[in-house]
Amino acid sequence: MASDDDFMAALNLRMAEVRSRDTKCPLVVLDAMLPRQVMKIQVNNPLLMELVRCQMQNETPLFGMLGMAILNTGEKINLHTGVEVEIVEKPVFADGGVLLVLKAGRRFRITGEVQDADQGWTEARVEYLDSSEEENAEIESGEDKMAVARAIMKAKELTAPNANMKDNLSLVDSWIELAKENERQSGQIDQLLEQLGQIPPADSPTERALWVGALINPLPAMGVAMEIRPALLTATSAERRVDIACDGILRSIRHMDKSAPMW
Repeated sequence: MASDDDFMAALNLRMAEVRSRDTKCPLVVLDAMLPRQVMKIQVNNPLLMELVRCQMQNETPLFGMLGMAILNTGEKINLHTGVEVEIVEKPVFADGGVLLVLKAGRRFRITGEVQDADQGWTEARVEYLDSSEEENAEIESGEDKMAVARAIMKAKELTAPNANMKDNLSLVDSWIELAKENERQSGQIDQLLEQLGQIPPADSPTERALWVGALINPLPAMGVAMEIRPALLTATSAERRVDIACDGILRSIRHMDKSAPMW
């Protein structure tokens, strides 16, 4: 008969396995998606196809999505922050590939070594990130107690009437109006707005910044804004994220209204 010690050891091992599954995440390097974004993609990578089959069979249609950053030297590196994506429609396996519809959810940060799983794909232990908890930690750290307050004030500027914009529109409304004139297909912006939902409130500055990033860097790309998604994912403060979003949307507006073309 197994002793109590044996029982507890087995139980602890089982709990460790459960915790490992909760925090270990299969990883795919494709694009630096932001929460709320939807990607439709056809892939022919056998390993990714096997991962999709496995996750669907296990009724866990989720995996981690990472993008890449380009250094000043031109070198490309994999990001260590990404998003969990959900396979939101049944995958279609055809023509030697798979058609996927993915929706980005919660952000994560890789906290452990990236390893090869038994099935061949890579996985790592991750920490899932909560914007409110991050902002509260900033406030409680005492390093700059006004940083989050400044982020909130700056975030308000994204939807406040702006005298520098046509018809006194806000930055967000100005961008939407101009983007509709630059759509690659009719209804593209309306569909994008439906996917993203309502813009988060200004007192959730990180979420608002991420929403703006998803707006101006949509999937598929429109080519009207600088790529800011990797910068948003790797930024370590709410204020920095809002600064990135404000700069990105303003430069995109100036590009589209031809007051300051970027290319």
